[in-house]
Amino acid sequence: MNIVFHEKTGIFHLFNDYVSYIMVILPNRQMGQLYFGRRIHDREDFGHLLELRSRVMSSCVFEGDKSFSLEHVRQEYGVYGTTDYRQPAVEILQENGSRLSDFQYEGHAVTPGKPALEGLPATYTESDGEAETLTIRLRDPLTGVLLCLSYTLFAQDAILARSARLYNGGKAAVHLTTAMSLCMDLPDFNYEMLQLSGAWSRERHIRCRRLEYGIQSVGSLRGHSSHEHNPFIVLKRPGTDELQGEAIGFSLIYSGNFLAQAEVDNHDTLRVLLGIHPQGFDWKLEPGESFQTPEAVMVYSAGGLNAMSQSFHRLYQRRLARGYWRDRPRPVLINNWEATYFDFTHQGLLEIAKKARDCGVELFVLDDGWFGQRTNDRAGLGDWVPNLSRLPEGIAGLAEQIEALGLKFGLWFEPEMVNLDSDLYRGHPDWMIHTPGRTVSHGRYQYVLDFSRKEVVDCIYQMMAKLLREAKISYIKWDMNRSISECYSAALPPDRQGEVFHRYILGVYALYERLTTEFPHVLFESCASGGARFDPGILYYAPQGWASDDSDAVERLKIQYGTSLCYPISSIGSHVSASPNHQLFRSTPLYTRANVACFGTFGYELDLNRLTEEEQGEVKEQIRFMKQYRKLLQFGTFYRLKSPFEGNITVWITVSSDQREAIVGWYRVLNGVNLPYGRVRLAGLDPDLCYEIVNEAGERGGKRRGYYGDELMNVGLITSDASSGESAPGQRHSCDFDSRLFILKARTAFIS
Repeated sequence: MNIVFHEKTGIFHLFNDYVSYIMVILPNRQMGQLYFGRRIHDREDFGHLLELRSRVMSSCVFEGDKSFSLEHVRQEYGVYGTTDYRQPAVEILQENGSRLSDFQYEGHAVTPGKPALEGLPATYTESDGEAETLTIRLRDPLTGVLLCLSYTLFAQDAILARSARLYNGGKAAVHLTTAMSLCMDLPDFNYEMLQLSGAWSRERHIRCRRLEYGIQSVGSLRGHSSHEHNPFIVLKRPGTDELQGEAIGFSLIYSGNFLAQAEVDNHDTLRVLLGIHPQGFDWKLEPGESFQTPEAVMVYSAGGLNAMSQSFHRLYQRRLARGYWRDRPRPVLINNWEATYFDFTHQGLLEIAKKARDCGVELFVLDDGWFGQRTNDRAGLGDWVPNLSRLPEGIAGLAEQIEALGLKFGLWFEPEMVNLDSDLYRGHPDWMIHTPGRTVSHGRYQYVLDFSRKEVVDCIYQMMAKLLREAKISYIKWDMNRSISECYSAALPPDRQGEVFHRYILGVYALYERLTTEFPHVLFESCASGGARFDPGILYYAPQGWASDDSDAVERLKIQYGTSLCYPISSIGSHVSASPNHQLFRSTPLYTRANVACFGTFGYELDLNRLTEEEQGEVKEQIRFMKQYRKLLQFGTFYRLKSPFEGNITVWITVSSDQREAIVGWYRVLNGVNLPYGRVRLAGLDPDLCYEIVNEAGERGGKRRGYYGDELMNVGLITSDASSGESAPGQRHSCDFDSRLFILKARTAFIS
C-alpha cells in the first residue's frame, strides 16, 4: 500500500496490489483526475494522461492559451462556471451573490490509518497497516474557504473512501448550497448503470440502463434514503456479469437526502457525483466554522459484480458495523407483530414465547402497541412509557418472565415520530416538524419530531434509556414509518432552514451513538417501514436491518438478491412469516420460507401455536439447522449465481473462508412439466477439494457422492428433479415456490 507524491510533476499516485488512483495538480493549481482502475506501475510522470487540446468555442482559463479549458479536463472536485459547465461538486453562495469558487492546491498530508468523521458514521481501522489517508488542502484565495479532500486507501482491497470538509477561513459568512462527498470524472461512458430501486414492499430491485448523453440520476428528497432508491450505484462495462468483467461501485454512508448522478458530456466523458442532495440544501458557514460531508466509498472490480459485492461485504461487515454484535452470529428471534398486531395481552405474549422456546427460538420481540395509549396507530407515539392497562407488570415484568423461560427479550420503538394524541405532542406541539401557516401532512396518522433540535433528542433518549436501565432488554427494533414533509424547524432562523434535513439525520445519529455507547450489548436492528432506511449510515449503529415489510419468500428473492449487491448477508433481517402471506396472500411451503430467510439474520413473524404439530416439528428442524450453520450463512463469502430478475430460477451460494464448507440456495418460482435437465455452475470452491453433498433440500440420507470443486464450478451441480420428466413413486415431488438447500462439505478422500 502506497500513497506517493511526485513533487516534480505534481502527481499523486495511490496504489496497492489491486488498484491505482492517480491525480495531478493542474496548471491553474486545481486538482485533476488521471486514472482509476486496475493497479499499474508507479512512475514519476503520468502527464501524458492529461490531454489538452484547443477546441473551438471553448472558454479557457489562461489568456492566450486556447488548450486549457476546465470543460475538457477531468477534475477531482469540479466547480461550475470557471470554464467547467458540468454539474458541480461544490457551490458556495457568497456575500456579494457570487457562486464561483477557485480551490487551489495549498498542501497535503499522508497519515496512517483513518480519522473519524465527527458526528457522522464512517468506515474505520483497528490496527496499523490497514489503511493510509491522504488529505489534500485547497483554498479559495478570494473567500478564504479551505477545502480538504480526504482519500483513504485500504491495504487489502480495491477500496477508496472519500469525503470533503469545508472550513470558512474568511471574514464573512458563506452558504454551502452544494457539497458533494465524491466527484469522479472518467474518460469514457461505455458503461451500464445499475441502481437499487423500488417502493414499499419491493425495495432494492436491480435496474440497469445504458448511459447516454445527459444526466442519469437517482436520489431521495424524503428525509431518509427511501424505499424508492438506495444511495448506491454501479457502473459496469456492457459485458460484465456476476463472475467476470469490470465494475465500479459507489456507495454513500448516509441516511438522509442523497443524490447519485452520472453525467455524460458531449465529448464522451463521464462525471459521477455522490453526496447530500443539493435540492433544498443550504448550510450557513460562519467564519471559523466547518462542514463535513458524509463518506463515500468507491470499489473497483476486474472480476465481475460478485467480486465488487464481496469487497463491500468485507468492508461494511468488519469496518463499518461496530460493537459486540459485529462478528457474532445473530440470535434466532420471533416477533409478535404479524401474530397479534395490536391485539395482545401479557399472558398471550407469554404463550407465544413458550411455544417459541420449545421450538428453539432464542429471542422474543414485542412489537408496536406496548406504550402510552397505543391500542391503534392513531395514538401514543412519543410517550415511551409502558401501558399498564395492557401490560399490568410493565415491560420490566414481562421481560423478567420472558427471560425466566430461557429467552432474551427485545422491544420495538419508533423514536422519531409522534401522534397528535400523545402527551408529548400536547406538551410540546412546536417539537413537530411543520411549516407555519401550511397544512401539515400525516403519514399513517403520525408526524415527524424535529430531531434537528437537541432538546427533542435528549427527551427521547431519556425515555428510552430509562426503560433500558430498568428492564432486561437485549434487542431494540428501531422503526421509522414515514417520510418528512413540510420541512421546517421552529428552532432555526430563516437563513438556516436549508439545514433542517441534514441536522435531522445528525440528530438520529446522535441518539443512536448515545444508546449504543451506554448499552453496548443490546442488539439494534434498524427498520423504516421495512426497507426505507437500509443504508450504510445506519449499519454503522445497527449491524442488521429489516430488509422489507414484505416477508413473502418469493418476493424476498428479489429483495435479498438486490440488497446483496452492496450489503453483507449478516445485515439482512429476514423472517419466516405466516402462510398465506400477510402482504401478498400467497401460500408458499414452510421449507421455502425458511430456505430464503436463512440467508439473513433469520427469525419468525407468526404465532407458532397456530401451526400443526408436523409444522412445529419442521420449525424445530429449521432452527436446529440455522444454529448449526448460521456462522457460514451470515458471514461466509456470498456469490450470486442465477438472478430472479432474469428467469424462473434463483441460485446463490455462501462459502466458508477455508472453502471447506458451502451452502447452495436453489429456488424455483413456478413449477413446470417435462422441463429440461437442470444444472448450475457453482463458484468460490477449492478446485482441488472433493465435496460431498451431505444434506439435500433438508432431507437426510440418500446416496453419498463426491464431486471435485473444479467439476462443480465448470461442469455444474445437477439440480434436475421430478419436473424433468415423469414423476416416479417415492420421488420428491416438485411444486410451485419450490426450493432446495445443498450443503457441501470437503472430504479428504474421493467418494465415487
